[in-house]
Amino acid sequence: MKAWITFEKKPRLRHIGHLDLMRAMQRALRKSDLPICFSKGFNPHLQLTFAAPLSVGMYGLHEVMEVPLEGDVTAEEVMDKLSRALPPELPCVSVRMVDDKHPAPMALLRAAEFDIELLENADAMRAAVPGFLAQSEIIALRKTKKGEAPCDIRPMIYNLLVTPEGHLRAVLALCEAATCKPDLLLQALSDHAGLPEKPRTLIARTQLYGKQFAPLETL
Repeated sequence: MKAWITFEKKPRLRHIGHLDLMRAMQRALRKSDLPICFSKGFNPHLQLTFAAPLSVGMYGLHEVMEVPLEGDVTAEEVMDKLSRALPPELPCVSVRMVDDKHPAPMALLRAAEFDIELLENADAMRAAVPGFLAQSEIIALRKTKKGEAPCDIRPMIYNLLVTPEGHLRAVLALCEAATCKPDLLLQALSDHAGLPEKPRTLIARTQLYGKQFAPLETL
């Protein structure tokens, strides 16, 4: 069986990279005394996979990872033991047990929702949203291994609105076929707003989505 674990990466840890996050989770899982599966071979290692790496500088409210387990264990046991092993800044939100044949979270991932707090030029950015979305195409420069290449990100922006708090809330494509990162969206929006450079922001990934925009952890 496998445990789908939803956890939160709090703002204080937003500058911790993906490899450091993985090491922290591995330490917690070892400490938890759960019946965790290890890889076979000369140098066995703990097996776990994340739905999607979280960019440095962001924090996450509903991050999802998958951990294969041996033997019979309940979601409640995993939740209890892992919660006691995790640091306060990485709390466990929920646990769901799935069959070994269940697709991995990464395979089911389709989109992500972001809350973007604008720390400067907020009025100009908010005012630019309606005209920005009215465009039939939005060309942005995406970084590739061969340099920068133009890309139409309009089909990858599923939703963009201004919240009552004055933040931007964006639902963006996040899958192997197409991905639009918040930085790409913000650069294109700031260009449309006529700003000389992209404003400083504080970004939270609030939800991961699968097909039909169902929360990933429920699929």
